[in-house]
Amino acid sequence: MSARTWGSLLLLSLLWGGAFYFYKVLDEAGLPPLAIVLGRVGIAALTLLPVLRISGLRLPSRWRDWVPFAVLGITNNALPFLLIAWGETRISSGLASILNATMPIFTAIVAHVATPDERFSPGKVAGIALGFVGIVVLFGPDAAHGLSLTSLAQMACLGAAISYSVGIVYGKRLRATPPVVIATGQLIASSVVVLPIEVLVDKPWMLPLPPAPAWAALAAMAVLGTSAAYIVYFSILKSSGAVNASLVTLLVPVVALILGGVLLHERLQWSMLAGMLLIFTGLLVLDGRVVRAAFVRPFGTTLAGR
Repeated sequence: MSARTWGSLLLLSLLWGGAFYFYKVLDEAGLPPLAIVLGRVGIAALTLLPVLRISGLRLPSRWRDWVPFAVLGITNNALPFLLIAWGETRISSGLASILNATMPIFTAIVAHVATPDERFSPGKVAGIALGFVGIVVLFGPDAAHGLSLTSLAQMACLGAAISYSVGIVYGKRLRATPPVVIATGQLIASSVVVLPIEVLVDKPWMLPLPPAPAWAALAAMAVLGTSAAYIVYFSILKSSGAVNASLVTLLVPVVALILGGVLLHERLQWSMLAGMLLIFTGLLVLDGRVVRAAFVRPFGTTLAGR
């Protein structure tokens, strides 16, 4: 990847890493997960509409053209946002971000099944295996004794990573669509999906009015962690492909752990550190570039080519 792509990945990691922190702030403020999700996608969609107009771009006018946006709205927004928001009611923001870092592992699996050009290789299989060992370490030995709310929360965040992987592979078919159109379309679609569920489940008119810091956190998560982040994300997806775009999750946990430790006083447990290192190692093996570089001589001849 180019230096520009790596810069975009770093920026995206800051935006999405901050979202895990904001989830915890909003949970501690008493907002239900569905309300958080609706606020995030709704505000983000409203933010992008004027950007779309200024850019001279338009959303589809035919109902059938909204189907891809609806699929992305569910797999990239509504479902994973809800799973993470609920998961962080039981686990730390740092642990949620580490579990989310498994997305490239599931992306490789989904891409192998759903696309003809991203097949398994020995390196990918090894990377996936290491990633799953890291997941087992994160869940810990207590998970073997039965389900608890904590293990269910961990599974929810893992489910969010799987949902993201489906969305990232599916999003490849929209490469010809401008990123701001994709981001706006999927956010509108997810808002339409979540709104009636939120009304039925939470009855928002009966909820207490959130304090000012909660509104600020929601606005920051929507505008920065969603609107701006998705424009950057789809730009990376369009220029560098699904697996490269998913590498942002290698950087997101670092940001989330720093924010969680400094601002939320979350403690980094040894199981989290060991699981994260195993997952990160698996991601590097899965990506393959670091491994290939280790077997390349300075003048460019591979050892295998001797």
